[in-house]
Amino acid sequence: MNKLLILTILLSLAYACNPDTGKSNKQVWENEIMKTEKEFSEMARQQGIPKAFLTYSADSAVLMRNNHIIQGKEAIKQHYDKQNVDWSAVILSWKPDFVEVSFSGDLAYTYGKYLYLTRDSAGKQDTASGVFHTVWKRQTDGSWRFVWD
Repeated sequence: MNKLLILTILLSLAYACNPDTGKSNKQVWENEIMKTEKEFSEMARQQGIPKAFLTYSADSAVLMRNNHIIQGKEAIKQHYDKQNVDWSAVILSWKPDFVEVSFSGDLAYTYGKYLYLTRDSAGKQDTASGVFHTVWKRQTDGSWRFVWD
């Protein structure tokens, strides 16, 4: 009986030390982030940028806009509220080219390309594009929210 117990413990330890176990978890977490990014981008397109950014931000999130730090969800809300922008005339889309998740599965970052389209009252379209970088943190409920954008 003791031999069976020792064998079970050794097999359990060998399984726990298997580096592939971490890789499979990491792939699951990377997929979660990619799914979250896609839903975030879709919400921005369908329901507006302010709603999407408030929905997907952590309470302590930080935005950097025009070399200015906006810290905290309430400050982000105020930032969008005070802008004189017709959000229905703005399209923001993005897609990550890269995702990396920490070994513990609680932090991640993405980067990729974004496209920002605006249309003025005369119908003239203005386009801006660039590279984005977002840092994600797993919340206590298991969801991912950005802490830096």
